Amino acid sequence: MELEKAPTPLHEEDSKITLTIRLIMQGKEVGSIIGKKGEIVKRFREESGAKINISDGSCPERIVTVTGNTSAIFKAFTLICKKFEEWCSQFNEGGGGGSRAPITLRLIVPASQCGSLIGKGGSKIKEIRDVTGANIQVASEMLPNSTERAVTISGTCDAITQCIYHICCVMLESPPKGATIPYRPKPNVAGPVILAQAQAYTIQGNYAVPAQDAVCAPMFPLLEVKPPLVGALPPHHLLPPPLHEHHLIGGLAKSPLAGLAALGLGGLGPANTSGLNPAGNYNNILM
Repeated sequence: MELEKAPTPLHEEDSKITLTIRLIMQGKEVGSIIGKKGEIVKRFREESGAKINISDGSCPERIVTVTGNTSAIFKAFTLICKKFEEWCSQFNEGGGGGSRAPITLRLIVPASQCGSLIGKGGSKIKEIRDVTGANIQVASEMLPNSTERAVTISGTCDAITQCIYHICCVMLESPPKGATIPYRPKPNVAGPVILAQAQAYTIQGNYAVPAQDAVCAPMFPLLEVKPPLVGALPPHHLLPPPLHEHHLIGGLAKSPLAGLAALGLGGLGPANTSGLNPAGNYNNILM
């Protein structure tokens, strides 16, 4: 089905109303539209006339906020989708010279507007699918700690931009009701981290497990635990002070053994391959 190159103009008064469309992207994905030193997103702002803001990189999910009238938003998403489609195409093996694989975007829409987007008996969302050729799905559950839902759109670049334009029209016709609590991704912090024999570990419950590619916020000094020597004791002045509840954090306060692991003082159990053995004692530590 041939898609229009430009959307049908709105009423004169509607084109002056400012809308905000928010988009969830993963860290690597959002890099494709930021560019080196932000040169790509800067060009998108200039060419579309829309305000495009991207949340900081402390979370695995990034929020792309596009603000402007419907014309500016349409232009901005046309640029964003084309660049994202180009970035995704490098991962399609054996694509050849054929058409590019569909791309997927996740919009964030206030839950109070999702009913209008779906329509009675799903009539509105079916109409948008038929007109644009995009696959659009509205999540049944709200995003964590918010009153917003994810709206997933899949299809070609043209289909998605047309779909976003129709979503803008619905949002103009049906403004949100009541206060909206926006979705805010949680920072990717895995908790305390310790270092033992060149391996980083994070604290999970009563155990310290090998850290993967998570971004961790160290809350204790990183102590290197060396192999124990039989009968060896650290000098008296190097023995750690007694542990009290206020020295430990959260669930660690409930288990002194976990507290030892958090401080890097857990012995290395030969039978424990999943992480540090929190049942180690001071006599097995050589500082």
